[in-house]
Amino acid sequence: MAKIAIGSEPVVGSLTPSKKKDYRVTNKLQEGKRPLYAVVFNFIDSRYFNVFATVGGNRVTVYQCLEGGAIDVLQSYVDEDKDESFYTVSWACNTDGIPFVVAGGINGIIRVIDASTEKIHKSFVGHGDSINEIRTQPLKPSLIVSASKDESVRLWNVHTGICILIFSGAGGHRNEVLSVDFHPSDIYRITSCGMDNTVKIWSMKEFWTYVEKSFTWTDLPSKFPTKYVQFPVFIASVHSNYVDCNRWLGDFILSKSVDNEIVLWEPKMKEQSPGEGTVDILQKYPVPECDIWFIKFSCDFHYNATAIGNREGKIYVWELQSSPPALIAKLSHAQSKSPIRQTAMSFDGSIILGCCEDGTVWRWDAISAS
Repeated sequence: MAKIAIGSEPVVGSLTPSKKKDYRVTNKLQEGKRPLYAVVFNFIDSRYFNVFATVGGNRVTVYQCLEGGAIDVLQSYVDEDKDESFYTVSWACNTDGIPFVVAGGINGIIRVIDASTEKIHKSFVGHGDSINEIRTQPLKPSLIVSASKDESVRLWNVHTGICILIFSGAGGHRNEVLSVDFHPSDIYRITSCGMDNTVKIWSMKEFWTYVEKSFTWTDLPSKFPTKYVQFPVFIASVHSNYVDCNRWLGDFILSKSVDNEIVLWEPKMKEQSPGEGTVDILQKYPVPECDIWFIKFSCDFHYNATAIGNREGKIYVWELQSSPPALIAKLSHAQSKSPIRQTAMSFDGSIILGCCEDGTVWRWDAISAS
């Protein structure tokens, strides 16, 4: 287990907005009565950068952000099981570039919805419990990873329907996995975190032939030689409680727990001994009243900023790549009082969406300095 290096103290951001960028509410949608757990823009396909998806209850809804704050409903998918409760959604595509919306939740089934036909393309059964997060490989958007309550992470090919790898076993998580993310440039690397309070970095390098084989497999998906990855290359104890969101920032990692802050840290590996090493905590981005679990932050495409909601319906927008961290904006509205489970920043960060426990979606637009 990697230990936190003693020495330089992390730089903590001030909650006084410094980079004044103003956002205003331009829309509020009431999608239904059930909580909305996830919202995500499509960063896979430049034709659809202004398209986003939400999930709540047994429904997946696809919208388009229009000029002037308007939001159009494009599609709505209702799962056949009325007791399904989706917790996560991601955009992916097949090898021809057809956009897919991929959702998972309490039933442990991943639904791959073909957005061009509005029909289910595939359903992935394999996880033994609910699915907490799905993420797409930005360099190969037919690959997705899923994090589950069954203590495992799985790598899937949405084009062929194959479960390629299962990250679980001797060195795996010892409780629910809450979040997972692909490295932005190192195609072999993922990071995962969860209720065992750890963040783990995994490498697929020695299993990559199986990933390539998954694209050309013609037999039944169930006959594919799925492999177990039992040992991560790095394990970090950065937090002392559940870790419910982690994202790569280059080779650094942003992660958060239930203690009112996002932490930026650097994993320093020991080449000789896998799993060992030290953690250098670089910066902390405070987020008041963010002490309940399952609140996830989001970033714009270039990771210039992050937006995170809290349990009181406020959103904090931090500039990521400045030191000390600079608070860009604090967004609050008299009628927004419900916990914001996830935010979505648009490609350039000019739109911020929040999806809430009370079934609402809020749209904030940056006010141009004219």
